[in-house]
Amino acid sequence: MVFDHDGKVVANAYEKHEQIYPEPGWVEHDANEIWDNTKKVIDAALSSAGLDAEQLEAIGITNQRETTLIWDRETGQPIHNAIVWQDRRTTDRIETLEADGKTDDVRAKTGLEPDAYFSATKAEWLLDNSDPIKLQRSRPEDIRDRAADGELAVGTIDTWLIYNLTGNHITDVTNASRTMLFNIHDMEWDDELLEEFNVPRELLPEVRPSSDDDHYGETDADGFLGAEVPVSGALGDQQAALFGQTCFDAGDAKNTYGTGSFMLMNTGDEAVMSEHGLLTTVGFQRSGEPVQYALEGSIFITGAAIEWLEDMTLIDNAAESEKLARSVESTDGVYFVPAFTGLGAPHWDQRARGTIVGMTRGTRREHIVRATLESIAFQTRDVAEAMQSDSDIDLSSLRVDGGAVKNNFLCQLQSNILDTEIVRPQVDETTALGAAYAAGLAVGYWETLDELRENWQVDREFAPKDPQNVEARYGRWKEAVDRSLDWAREE
Repeated sequence: MVFDHDGKVVANAYEKHEQIYPEPGWVEHDANEIWDNTKKVIDAALSSAGLDAEQLEAIGITNQRETTLIWDRETGQPIHNAIVWQDRRTTDRIETLEADGKTDDVRAKTGLEPDAYFSATKAEWLLDNSDPIKLQRSRPEDIRDRAADGELAVGTIDTWLIYNLTGNHITDVTNASRTMLFNIHDMEWDDELLEEFNVPRELLPEVRPSSDDDHYGETDADGFLGAEVPVSGALGDQQAALFGQTCFDAGDAKNTYGTGSFMLMNTGDEAVMSEHGLLTTVGFQRSGEPVQYALEGSIFITGAAIEWLEDMTLIDNAAESEKLARSVESTDGVYFVPAFTGLGAPHWDQRARGTIVGMTRGTRREHIVRATLESIAFQTRDVAEAMQSDSDIDLSSLRVDGGAVKNNFLCQLQSNILDTEIVRPQVDETTALGAAYAAGLAVGYWETLDELRENWQVDREFAPKDPQNVEARYGRWKEAVDRSLDWAREE
């Protein structure tokens, strides 16, 4: 996406990439496909707007966090597909960690709840299970030996793209904070965690601010862009949305409704440790300034539940969900817990699975569709209640973004269930906008945060109305969640 000084979209292009499911609960991406698609969409966006790459002031990157890959520094080739944030193959490893009594130590250092969601166990799995033949036939050495010798590189997708754009092995503080290898208080890779997960320090990228005045590097004038453009900003997608929503002050909160939903509240320069199942994470950092922290509630499946409705041919497309949900007065007692890959905050049950309860012979697809939208709103309330308890801040207003917020029914439903004002901005692609802001601030395209605040414009506000027994329904929702827990067990 290309943005101008007013934060308006000048051009955009997109490509889907393949979701690879080698086994139940496993999710992978082809990192080379992601890089190829990145080049395609940059070229396509510039071409559609009649722009030349030399007109770009800077490039910012945002990415699905936690997705992890390892590549050969010499050839630039991945040694295995990237393991995606949703992947559950390392659940047993996390349970071993918990059984060894190490949960509190990990939580204290990283702000994270030990889970297969994060990068540490993915990197460990790649080092233990990638086929050395795929590296180079002339080098049959053990992968771990090559990693310790500095011949391999590990990274999340931001690191992979920065490497391909600039040749430098760099990540930003927000993505580092999601690896379960990074101490968010000392702001550096943690030796004890590296030892625990057997990840050599030589594999790791340099950690830099999210908006970096020194830049991560520049594109090659002889490369696909044909111009030297500074790559100067990077944020994991949820922190990017926090930044794009201009949540720069303590107490500001946003919720992004994407594949999953991620609610973040800025807690300023204090890392507030959660007592209610939330994550403490790095919100963002500008060059030369203190780190800003955030509380985060990670909900694994929300928009993906609507995609599941499409997969099951209950709807033809996502837009149809609003019409069908409005066509019935209620779910008729049906509750859907979309725990396809376990449950995140505040439950943290890796073995929870998708559950539909309350169906009768009279249940119709409209009821299931409405129950799916209600599940998104109920999961958000689970997180919001935990967040308010941890922060002692009442949530008077919630800024929302992501694909699902185009659904007015969902926005109104969310307002009713939270009993809170929902505010939708005019530019709802705030994840991409946040990355652009980070990059632009680093090169002086924008000078101050106040300029960005002035760009932020409201599209529509939703106030609570006609709650329809919200408290009783929320109580039944929690009962449905209880029925989904601890379902997936080894045969």
